Amino acid sequence: MQTESVAEAIMLQAKSLPEGEPLFAKQLLGLGTRAGIDQALSRLARSGALLRVGRGIYARPVESRFGTRPPETEKLVEAFAHARGETVASHGAAAANALGLTTQVPTRSVFLTSGRSRTLSLGKLTVELQHAPSWQLTLAGKPGGQIVRALAWLGPQRAQELSSLLKLKAPRGAIEEVARARMRLPEWMARQVSDLAA
Repeated sequence: MQTESVAEAIMLQAKSLPEGEPLFAKQLLGLGTRAGIDQALSRLARSGALLRVGRGIYARPVESRFGTRPPETEKLVEAFAHARGETVASHGAAAANALGLTTQVPTRSVFLTSGRSRTLSLGKLTVELQHAPSWQLTLAGKPGGQIVRALAWLGPQRAQELSSLLKLKAPRGAIEEVARARMRLPEWMARQVSDLAA
């Protein structure tokens, strides 16, 4: 297959994917040689037809009436993690902010992952994936998981000080959800969650 037709085949595949779904060079190996695929991907990235997210990882920009923009960060990170068989969750600072426990708005886009730490690039935005211990990823994607990560980020003392505010702000049933999973948490957090659920 010639480079032009490889590029066309890559774009056909990219256009069939939902927003944020990454395109991995390895999944395109049926279209030609690795060198030919890499060459076509580089050309597509230079032209702006694809965004280079990381080594061998690309995504299609989203077209709107205002021009093109990178895909939504959360969608890309979740799709990337799913493709890699990893668990990802929002960083504790973002979780604490979402729960109203801090007005501090995270300036960096950081997610916790069960995989290795790495950096992804979404246009001008750098997305950090930080490896985290498995207990910090407890209840990933569920309301209770935000509580776990917020408490981990706050630390024992600050979490204790904000416990009444957390009880007020937590989504219905989320504290009980965490209480049911307390065996996976550090002792200080398990104790605090038990007090909150009492």
